[in-house]
Amino acid sequence: MPDSSDGSSNSPRDWFNAYDGVRTMVLGASGFVGRWVARLLSRTGADLLLGVQDHQRATEIFQQFDVKGRIVALDLNDLTATADQVSKFQPAITFNLSGYGVIPSESDEVIADRINRQLLEIVCERIAAVTTPTWAGQNLVHAGTAFEYGAIGGNLYEGSTPNPAAVYGISKLAGSRALMQCSKSLGIRAITARLFTAYGPGDEHSGRLLPSLLRATDGDEPLPLTAGTQKRDFVYVEDVAEGFLRLGTAVAEPGDIVNLATGHLHTVRSFVECAAAIAGFPESRLRFGIVPLRREEMMQEQDVAVGRLEQLLGWLPRTTVEDGLRMTVEFLRSHRLATNP
Repeated sequence: MPDSSDGSSNSPRDWFNAYDGVRTMVLGASGFVGRWVARLLSRTGADLLLGVQDHQRATEIFQQFDVKGRIVALDLNDLTATADQVSKFQPAITFNLSGYGVIPSESDEVIADRINRQLLEIVCERIAAVTTPTWAGQNLVHAGTAFEYGAIGGNLYEGSTPNPAAVYGISKLAGSRALMQCSKSLGIRAITARLFTAYGPGDEHSGRLLPSLLRATDGDEPLPLTAGTQKRDFVYVEDVAEGFLRLGTAVAEPGDIVNLATGHLHTVRSFVECAAAIAGFPESRLRFGIVPLRREEMMQEQDVAVGRLEQLLGWLPRTTVEDGLRMTVEFLRSHRLATNP
């Protein structure tokens, strides 16, 4: 259970207990961040409907992560069928953790627009028809991404003019803007949480940094890496989940956009070296500078702006990189989770 000693006005007494018995829907519930949001919601006693792509795989994940709720298989490409589930369940609040384009192989512009923008619009329409007088929080909390900013530099303040270049960032920005418009025109309470570099147990994408290192731990081959000089705002996934639930009970402007970050940058190299030391991966097998940077790689130089998050919640993610990596390795070992997808 989350720490209740932070002393903020948006304390667990307000936000954690607020979900008890509340009809709550999570789209993308079996994904990396989605399963952690669902895990925390399970602990609050929320009445959960868990939208997933693969029912059998999701059942296994939810057993491992102690998630409890009703599971429904959803094809997010079928916008009407997904929206019909919203109408049928009539959630007081929906967490949208679905998305397309996180991994490089997901590059279809049509699918990206359908899932990252059009799905939001039709879900908003169905949510607007749901009336829950006893729920005063947000009706929809949506997962945005730092890639919406593109390579604009600066501290990535939410009011900055974004300029994304890749399919993922472009379509996610279109979704955040659509949500803002829907929130105002339909009268629903909605907010976008822009995620930065989340890490932790359950991150299974083969091309991502931490899973690659953890998979290589049992072998003896060197691990090719970039130079690692690029900086990232690394956020432990359990803090990300807590941020989502806190935002779900926050009072904000219609369609508001909030950076969900720590406000502190670390180099990729320092992150990898710390993870290797904790996981027992020999430093001699780390091969920095072998892999070229991706074209869409974000080059952050200033700490991410988190003033809006702190103002709304009186809270910021507080897990250090070292603690988060240690908890990741301990969780994987204690739960005997495979590092392969």
